[in-house]
Formats: sequence, structure tokens, C-alpha cells
Amino acid sequence: MKPLDPRLVRRSRAARGFLVAGGALAVVQAAAIIAVAWSIATLVVGLIEGMPMDAAWPALAVLVGAACVRALASWAWELVGTTGAQRVKRELRAELLAALERRPGGIAGFSSARIATLLGPGLDALDDYFGRYLPQLVLTVVATPACIAAAWIADPLSGLVLVIVLPLVPVFMALIGMATEAVQRRQWESLSVLSRGFLEVVGGLSTLMLYGRAERQTRRIREVTDGYRRRTMKVLRITFLSGFTLEFAASLSVALVAVSIGLRLVAGDMSLAPGLFVLVLAPEVFLPLRNVGAAFHASAAGVTAADDAFALLDAAEAGSADSGPAAPVAPAATAVQPGAALEHEDAPAPAPHAGLVVTGLHVRRGDRPVIEGLDAVVARGSLIAVTGPSGSGKSTLFAALLGFAPVAAGEIAWDGRPLDGRRRELIAWAGQSPMLLAGTVAENVRLGDESAAPELLQQAFAVAGVDVPAELVLGPGGAGLSGGQAQRVAIARAVHRLLARRLPILLLDEPTSAQDAGRESALVERVRALCDGGVTVLVATHRPALVHAADDIIEPAVAHV
Repeated sequence: MKPLDPRLVRRSRAARGFLVAGGALAVVQAAAIIAVAWSIATLVVGLIEGMPMDAAWPALAVLVGAACVRALASWAWELVGTTGAQRVKRELRAELLAALERRPGGIAGFSSARIATLLGPGLDALDDYFGRYLPQLVLTVVATPACIAAAWIADPLSGLVLVIVLPLVPVFMALIGMATEAVQRRQWESLSVLSRGFLEVVGGLSTLMLYGRAERQTRRIREVTDGYRRRTMKVLRITFLSGFTLEFAASLSVALVAVSIGLRLVAGDMSLAPGLFVLVLAPEVFLPLRNVGAAFHASAAGVTAADDAFALLDAAEAGSADSGPAAPVAPAATAVQPGAALEHEDAPAPAPHAGLVVTGLHVRRGDRPVIEGLDAVVARGSLIAVTGPSGSGKSTLFAALLGFAPVAAGEIAWDGRPLDGRRRELIAWAGQSPMLLAGTVAENVRLGDESAAPELLQQAFAVAGVDVPAELVLGPGGAGLSGGQAQRVAIARAVHRLLARRLPILLLDEPTSAQDAGRESALVERVRALCDGGVTVLVATHRPALVHAADDIIEPAVAHV
């Protein structure tokens, strides 16, 4: 049985607010429970002893009022639990998305399917955690000691029996909770495998159909699905067994108190009023604990998902310790022509080595060094080709410039100042994958700079060589374009950002890998025009035409220029 995860309290303001509100409601509910028990005992004893109806009205009023307060407190618990779950999920999702945004290159150990499962049904399971489990847990912490104290005051022997037998229930809960947690973890991993396998099949469905292998994947999906079904049934079996065990332990404990009171009542060692009060109160002592055990199984998926969320956040923080904070989006600038000198409000006056200076750069991917001791000086307005075989560090260099890959050692500077944190907003870039969204071509190109001057769209189209209508509607992932067309749209988006924000640096990762020789030559001429206007362009490429057109070459694997 896992109590409230302290990481939720530290990271979530909504979780802290939930605990404060829940504590107040638990105090109110505990007082109502004790008042109900007292009024019932008073009324029953009074009726047996011939109490006049006029004298019974105060106790009856307390009973009705306490019952109403308890009902209202239960309703408030539902409201607080639901609201708390929504707020905590919103905070966690925002934090996870921010962590993923800081690490667009991916986080080790977290596949896209695992992340999608976590952000979707995983965090949705926190509804039961906050709506059912935590309310009962808070009520147990507050109401159970209060009820035991009231029973002890009324009858010390019964209070002693409750104190002795009460720990048996948490012991059973802990044993069952450990078994449930292990089974739930395996079920969560099975769901992640199922999601990943399904996404892989869907992603490669066209290729599988082309080679006639689509039907063979049904067996794999069926096996994973059956495994997930078996684990789900195992969780349900443990849930039913644990429910029976907790009910049995609680009933046996209440029975011990009842037998003790009954024997003393028969022997005349105690009066009816305190005995009846303790008998009414005894089930309420164990009720929150029983409800905690029952609600734990419903919330186990949320607990597991929360653990996964914190693991992802810890991995992201560990991997981006050297990365600066994200910068706010700069306002769109006025229209400029390709080749005009570009400046930025954050750029100082040119230093003695104006431009991009890389000194002793070391970048690692996990435990593997990718770039070691790279030195480079890139003047303003240069066209630089970043070359080398696959795996030599071209994309890693770009990731280090953009802050996506942490720098183990060395420095990257622009005009004499470190290129980190907010200053990385000086860079516009296009990656190897177009990463287009559903919508029009114009919406994809103007993404993030929708308020820029309309003529910049046509300028970006001209530089990138886009030959499709701006109003053409694309499907998810840029469906409706060929590979080369999608690549040109992605380049246009980077150029549009460069022009709209008057940025001095442009990074293009394999921009002509899907272009023919004619389009490649035209792109080189247009990029050269940008360089003539003061833009510094770095192009990661294998293509000889781009290498020959460059002013200089950087080979990251060689570790010098």
C-alpha cells in the first residue's frame, strides 16, 4: 500500500491545495461521525428508559444535523477529489510537455508510444487516485484516531481493544498492496508494449502491405493483447481477494469489541449508554481503512503512471542540466528581403571574432562520446558545410547549438557571448524530418509567426523552391505531399522564421536529401543570397554540390577545423 507520493506534493500546487481542503473536510466528517454515534446511543437509551419526547428532541436534532453535515462532507469530497485530479493532471501534463519540449531529440528509455500512453490513459487514471483513494487516506489519518479517542473516553477497555486490533488491517493492506503494485507494474508495461506494437504496425502498414506481410502482424498484436488481458484478470482476482480479506479482518475486529461489550453488559460491569456508543462507533473506526484498501486497487494504475511521469521528468532534468531556459517568442518584425543584413535585439556589437565560435566542444550521447574537442570559427555571412559519414556527429552538433543535446565541455559563442538560454532564439532551423502538421501549407510555413508580414510567406516559398499552392490542405504528418515537397515546405518554414524574426543563423540538416540536382542547385543559389546579406548558414550534408559551394567545412568527428 503506497501513501501519498511526496513528489506530488512538492511538484503540484493543486495537490497541496487538495490536502489542505481534504484535511478540513476530514475534521468535519470525523466530528459528524462522533455526533451521530452519540445521538443514536442517547436516543436508544432514552427510549428504553422512558425518556419524554420533549427531552429527546435535542438528541434527534443533533442526529439529523450531523447526518446532513456528513452527507454534505461526502459530496464535498467528491467535488474536491474531481477538481484536484483535473488540476494535478493539468499541471503534470504541462510539466511533462515542457520536459519533452526541452528534449526534442528524445529521452532515453521513453519511446513515443510509452510517452503517449502516459500522457493519455496513464494520467487519466489519477482520477481514481484523487477521487477515491486519497480522500479515504486523509479520512483515515484524521477520523480513525478521533473515533478511537472518543471510544477510549467512553470505555477505556474497548479503546484498548481497538488500538490492539487496528494494526492488523494495515498489515494485511501492506502485504496485499505490495502484491498489487508488482502486478500493476507488469500490467502497465504490457499496456506500453501493446501501444508501441500497435503504433509500429500502423506506421509501417503501407510497407507491410506492399510486401504482403500485413497479416503476419495480427499474431503479434493478438499475443500482446492476450497477455494484457491475462494480467488485467490477475489484478481483478487480487482485488477481489484483498477486498474479502480486509472485510474479514475488519468484521473480526468489530466482533471482538462487540463480544467484550456484550459480556460486560450481561455481567453488569458497564452501563448501556457507553457500550452502545462504542458499538455504533466501532465500525466507523475501520470503515476508512477498508475503503482505503478497496480504493487502492482502483487507483493503482494512477500510482504507476505517476511513478512513470516522475521518472520521465527526472530523466529529462538529468539530461538537460546544461540547457538554458526557453525564451519567450519574439514579436514579428517588418518585412525584409532575402539577403538583407539581419540583426537581433539581443545581439551585441560585433566582437573581434564576430560570428559563431566553437571552442573545445564535447558532446556525449549517453555514455558514448560523439563530439570530442571540436574547435571552429564561422564568420558572419558564411555558408558552412558540416560533413562526415553517418554517425559522425553532424546532427549532434546541430542539437548542441540548439540546446537539445547537453554540452559536456567547451563553449559555443555568437559575437563573443555564450550561445545558450534565450540567445538560442537567434537560430532558425529545419531538421531532417519535415514534421508537418494537418492544415494548409501556409499555416505550416507561418507556424509560430502568424502575424508576420504576408509578403514574407512568398519570400520563404521562393528561397525554398516550394511549388505547391499555399492554400493546399495537408493531412496529419503532411499527408498529400511527396517527400521532396514536404522537405521544401519545412525549409520554407525555417526561412520564414529567419525573415520574420530577423535572425542571424540558419541551420539546415540534410536539406537536399530528397531533391534532384536542379532543385539542389537552385537552393544553393538562394541560400548563398541569404549569406550575402549577413546570414550565417550551416548545412549538414553528404551532397557534393553543397560541400563545393560552402565557404568552409566542419567535420565533427575530426574534432578540429
